[in-house]
Amino acid sequence: MCGIVGMVGRAPVNQDIYDALLLLQHRGQDATGIATAEPNGVMHTHKASGMVREAFRTRDMRSLLGNVGLGHVRYATKGTASSEEEAQPFYVNSPYGIILIHNGNLTNTRELTEDMAQRDRRHLNSSSDTELLLNALANELQATTSPVDLEPERIFEAVTRTHRRIEGAYAVIAIIAGYGLLAFRDPHGIRPLILGRRAADDGKDEWVVTSESLVLENGDYEIVRDIEPGEAVFITDEGELFSKQCADDPRLLPCSFEYVYLARPDSIMNGVPVYESRLRMGEKLAATIAKTVPEGFIDVVMPIPDSSRPAAMEVSRVLGIEYREGFYKNRYVGRTFIMPGQAARKKSVRQKLNAMSSEFRGKNVLLIDDSIVRGTTSKQIVQMARDAGAKSVIFASAAPPVRFPHVYGINMPSRHELIAHGRTTEEIAAELGADYLVYQEVEDLKAAIIESAEGDPRFDDLDLSPFDGRYVTGTVSDEYLAWVEQTQSS
Repeated sequence: MCGIVGMVGRAPVNQDIYDALLLLQHRGQDATGIATAEPNGVMHTHKASGMVREAFRTRDMRSLLGNVGLGHVRYATKGTASSEEEAQPFYVNSPYGIILIHNGNLTNTRELTEDMAQRDRRHLNSSSDTELLLNALANELQATTSPVDLEPERIFEAVTRTHRRIEGAYAVIAIIAGYGLLAFRDPHGIRPLILGRRAADDGKDEWVVTSESLVLENGDYEIVRDIEPGEAVFITDEGELFSKQCADDPRLLPCSFEYVYLARPDSIMNGVPVYESRLRMGEKLAATIAKTVPEGFIDVVMPIPDSSRPAAMEVSRVLGIEYREGFYKNRYVGRTFIMPGQAARKKSVRQKLNAMSSEFRGKNVLLIDDSIVRGTTSKQIVQMARDAGAKSVIFASAAPPVRFPHVYGINMPSRHELIAHGRTTEEIAAELGADYLVYQEVEDLKAAIIESAEGDPRFDDLDLSPFDGRYVTGTVSDEYLAWVEQTQSS
């Protein structure tokens, strides 16, 4: 999971990209980067570890010249989270000069790495799959275009060939020096990408392509549409847009975790309002809670702020139980789930949340969270509720048990890190210290999201792999999962 944005404007885009990255900060905290391009093909880049506000100074912004640009906030799933060299964007000087950012995760990196060395004769300087993707695209562009001619059809042919070489989940934005901005999405549409347009002062179009619709709304862009699975869009430096389907068998199978946790609630993703989908998750979860917990036992419903709040409000409404806010959240601590390493996650929970004793004392409290992954945060939250005086603690998750690794761009590489792997619900409840534990059913989660699409015929399935172990690309083997667990567990 990362946040990406690309813009083609009629004026310098550096400030607009910076503002967009602030809006996407929830998607990555490890590092950030911006690249811009001038009409003469000269490109400028600045990237650094940490949050957006910490990474860019006035002198950095002044150096980012040009009306075409892209930006990235990083959440490391491949490579090293602490390595500034692996922050995006990545650059290759041939052909033309290409600078690229990527959200997602490639699942055939071993084969690609060998191909780069043995067949393409391209040198890799990191363990990042983004560098692999960039070099694969560059190689296909070199094979399909002439040194003096770069037509959109040739670019789309290169993207088609790139789709055939790479596997996994990816949303990509790239600048081709002196030509324009290229964006494309994996054939399953696992990672999000949306296109927007606004009129400049001279009446011509300005364009943005990004991970979440909130960037468009904040920048007064009109939502044009989501980039289709497998589709590529090329926007020239002058703002002329071309698009083409470049995949052989595209199908929309977006990541369910985007709706559960990753996306901001004020975004619309693949035509689904994220907030609406979370309300529906709460509605369906309420029915399961009613079947699991004795009637009249629960005194209050409380969310674990912030992403579980819509589900908790709907659970409260459906069950007719009072809704209260018992945890105060420190806004200056990052999202716990996306912090690299268990030590950082454990340390940050009590820094992030404080339980108010007046809301817990003597009550049977139903806590609603968006999901339970490693259990690190949940266990501490249950204990905090007890320390604050809760009589009993019922814990409910708006997502089903996470029992399988996520290999499409979320840092859950090992089954042994997942608290639900190999345990029953009762065993997990004991591990967390909860009196009752209730999970969303897989089919209910799927229905909550798809129903929020309001009958869109394209939207009939999702990537639910962390919950059901079904990897939608069809290329994830047990041997690959074992390799990932061995080499990339955090």
